[in-house]
Amino acid sequence: MNTIPPPVILAVGCAALAVGVLVWLLWTAVDPTRRRVRENLQRGGVTAFAAQNGQTKAQLGFSLPDLARRATPGLILRVLDRQHTLAGRPAQWTMDKLLTLKLLWLVTAVVVDVFILLAGPPPIVALTALAVTVIGYFLPELLLNSEGQKRNEQIELELADTLDQMTIAVEAGLGFDSAMSRAAQNGKGPLAEELVRTLQDIRMGSSRRQAFEGLTVRTTVVDLRRFVRAVIQADAYGVSIASVLRTQADEMRLKRRQRAEEKAQKIPVKVLAPLMLFILPVIFIVVMGPAAINIVDSFSGM
Repeated sequence: MNTIPPPVILAVGCAALAVGVLVWLLWTAVDPTRRRVRENLQRGGVTAFAAQNGQTKAQLGFSLPDLARRATPGLILRVLDRQHTLAGRPAQWTMDKLLTLKLLWLVTAVVVDVFILLAGPPPIVALTALAVTVIGYFLPELLLNSEGQKRNEQIELELADTLDQMTIAVEAGLGFDSAMSRAAQNGKGPLAEELVRTLQDIRMGSSRRQAFEGLTVRTTVVDLRRFVRAVIQADAYGVSIASVLRTQADEMRLKRRQRAEEKAQKIPVKVLAPLMLFILPVIFIVVMGPAAINIVDSFSGM
């Protein structure tokens, strides 16, 4: 059986990597917002031209994001969309870009894996190549999950202060929506962005209940969901929103202090492993090293 020389495999891998980097650079060089605006401006002329010539949309051109969306299984598409929502829908990482990158990575990695397997490498090399392919394919989900967790932590930290601002604004005479708008304008984190999104949903015609339920869908923060339920119940039963905000702010502040105390109590346990593995051995070497050297010298001189 003829085996492919290692230089050929290396050359194919380098070529595939170069193609992937080139596609990545070309893709990131195009601004998605600008491209969307250009497509919207040209849509009328293209549609009219197609209608006059009897052409369909599929005959006009080829869209790589559409192909990537169709080639991605439904379960993976739903999971990626959910993680993208929890991460705040970052503008620089749109769903079309992520799906396209996943498709390009899968094609490139499969080609490289085929050449590696044809070379008859050791089993550990083949398993490593397959593992890298799988991890690289699901890397967007992992990164979005990490970004979503960081975003939830920021929302938890900002929630108590934001509720304090809303409480002060309501007690000063502002309505609940105006108080929420003022808190959103003064804030800069993900919680302020979500409040702005909720206010936009209300202004677009959604009820307050629907807008706040949408807020709970976009986040997984338990304290924020509890606050949303309290606001919805207050709106339904006519409870004073100022007392609800004051109660929720006190509760969120207490929970934030409890979380800080819990993290402080976990520090000794987390420090124990590095202390046992890295610090204590060095101390033993420094303390016992000279004594061990003297003992060896005394026995060697006898």
